[in-house]
Amino acid sequence: MIGATMSRLPFDQPVTVPLGAGIALLPGRAGPAILDAALALLAAHPPRAMTTPWGKKMSVEMANFGPLGWVTDAAGYRYAAADPLTGRPWPDMPDILRRFAIEAAAAAGYPGFAPEACLVNRYGPAARMGLHQDRDEADFGQPIVSVSLGRAALFRIGGARRGDPTRTVTLEDGDAVVFGGPARLMLHGIDRLTGPAHPVTGDGRINLTFRRVTAPGNSP
Repeated sequence: MIGATMSRLPFDQPVTVPLGAGIALLPGRAGPAILDAALALLAAHPPRAMTTPWGKKMSVEMANFGPLGWVTDAAGYRYAAADPLTGRPWPDMPDILRRFAIEAAAAAGYPGFAPEACLVNRYGPAARMGLHQDRDEADFGQPIVSVSLGRAALFRIGGARRGDPTRTVTLEDGDAVVFGGPARLMLHGIDRLTGPAHPVTGDGRINLTFRRVTAPGNSP
């Protein structure tokens, strides 16, 4: 298991840890201001459990911020400019979160990232996220930026095909993972939360995932 015993560096000593071709861990890169911004968003716009196209309610609660939001329901997986439940546009993505995603992508070797969607996943103590690919975007040349906040989680990394070997990385509060290039369509998921309760989020976890959805030159 990678990351379980890795020493945590102060925020003023940024480090990038390669986890394979195209994927990098930025340990502890998201400080308290990022957590505060995420908590303020969720307080104003509470997440909800969405339903898969097969009628199964997801164990993770979700909220979207930015011009586009990822949704799942009987109509399938997709991005939409408005919440299908309310018909209203998604709330704005705070600048502090947008800037963090851009800087994290650049630190991992992906300059010029322009996120259009911030999907916030809130995990309760028993929530899981099965192995999946992020493939609803039009441009696979853009990376995915994922930020872990709160209680630690076991992050499973696979290959591009089911059946490929997997490995597990422990993600701590403030860790960012950036994957693109040859890792852009890797299978990944959250096995479970682990370790002690977090002083702010308790036995839960928040994950921020930033994506560029449309192809270059297009916008929602």
